[in-house]
Amino acid sequence: METKVKQEVIPLVDLKSQSRGIKRDVLRRMEAVIDDARYILGQEVADFEAQFAEYCGTSHCVGMANGTEAIHMALRALDIGPGDEVITAGNSFAATAFAIAYAGAEAVFVDIDPRDFNLDASLIESAITDKTKAIIPVHLFGQPARMKEIMEIARRHDLKVIEDSAQAHGAELDGQRCGSFGDIGCFSFYPGKNLGAFGDGGAVVTNDPELAERLRLLRNYGQKQKNRHDTLGFNCRLDTLQACVLLSKMQHIEKWTEQRRQVAAWYREEFKDAGLLLPQAHEDSRHVYHLFVIRTRQRERLMASLAEQNIHTGIHYPNPLSTAGSFQDAPTIPMGLPVCTEVANEIVSLPMFPEMTREQVQRVCVAVEQVIQQEELVR
Repeated sequence: METKVKQEVIPLVDLKSQSRGIKRDVLRRMEAVIDDARYILGQEVADFEAQFAEYCGTSHCVGMANGTEAIHMALRALDIGPGDEVITAGNSFAATAFAIAYAGAEAVFVDIDPRDFNLDASLIESAITDKTKAIIPVHLFGQPARMKEIMEIARRHDLKVIEDSAQAHGAELDGQRCGSFGDIGCFSFYPGKNLGAFGDGGAVVTNDPELAERLRLLRNYGQKQKNRHDTLGFNCRLDTLQACVLLSKMQHIEKWTEQRRQVAAWYREEFKDAGLLLPQAHEDSRHVYHLFVIRTRQRERLMASLAEQNIHTGIHYPNPLSTAGSFQDAPTIPMGLPVCTEVANEIVSLPMFPEMTREQVQRVCVAVEQVIQQEELVR
């Protein structure tokens, strides 16, 4: 009886390889923090904020506890709350909508463009009411949303723009970095992000000094100085030890981004005759490939087949936000989010990480194409 040789695992994301490469530098930075007991808002937080603001092309960066709180604090800094509506895409991670709810506002979900999975700018104006106060475009999977059109609509209707850039560190539109178009840009440093901490972390960036100051107050109990609480504040500061990790990773972010883009180019080359629907990369954009997402109507069979070959995949995300219990009564434009719904049933995230080799990409592609040929999965 023939015994099958178990193939090496290809993970969806390989955090171990990246962490090994920076371990010594991170520990060196953390040792200095431990020796000086500078655990809360230490110098490393300020140093990272300065570096990340420069990286994003903004004047200010304010570290936050996580990406969800970054959006939540951004809304509060803009005085958006009960009675207000905030327009966003219907296919993001739940945190985008949760942050709107935390601020007391109502989320209005708008459908997406099936080509790039981002908010369909042509639908935004039909979602605007006299209660609308802001738009939160999501740069999903590392592909910039159509910010020129969105900013024009926002200016025309006097709306604020908060960019959810949690998956788009270093992404660009006409050479301008995501996070720098709107009033505030929000980032997550969850470990699996393109720039990830060793735990939770987040940040907001802005060119408005007054907003930056308000955000600093909001994240730290409303304090300019200890025990002086000038406004209602929260406890959502970026941890100093996580800032150490981020400072170490900032030295490599551009190299890792270009490696991601190379992996995506390999995927495209291998899949050029497969007939698959691949991620669209706009000519005026720099896609940073937080994820590499394809579409198939037989997703479960494809994922099961790849799992048998030790190739890990994912779904980002399996349900439109309007189907979540907290948002089932939220407005949807158009009703029921037909494109979001169709896409949610078909998307598959293939392995994507900077350290991925061409041989690994080829193995994934061969496995996918075998299923396509056998099951005729292509749309």
